Amino acid sequence: MGECIFCKIANKEILSKPVYEDERCYAFYDLDPQAPTHFLVIPKRHIASALDLGEDDAALVGHCYAVIAKVARELGLDSYRVVTNCGEQAGQTVFHLHFHVLAGRDMTWPPG
Repeated sequence: MGECIFCKIANKEILSKPVYEDERCYAFYDLDPQAPTHFLVIPKRHIASALDLGEDDAALVGHCYAVIAKVARELGLDSYRVVTNCGEQAGQTVFHLHFHVLAGRDMTWPPG
């Protein structure tokens, strides 16, 4: 996926402010934060969206959520929201699976 901005970020072709990295995923602060704390967790393997997940991806998604919990603890977050947009109508603008983690303000419901 040579043109995918998140693949380029994970491969260090584009600079980002990292939060966490291992062999399977990368976490970095959002460039346009929507909350006082806003970071993204992405798998390093290109998956366009949650619509493309299969049973074989369960361990990877579980690992991403474990990373979210680990980073949240390290940042001292006791409350946060995790968002994954699926498709254009849902607000997905980068077609690489990613999890937004937002914290530090009240989150309204419904979100929009």
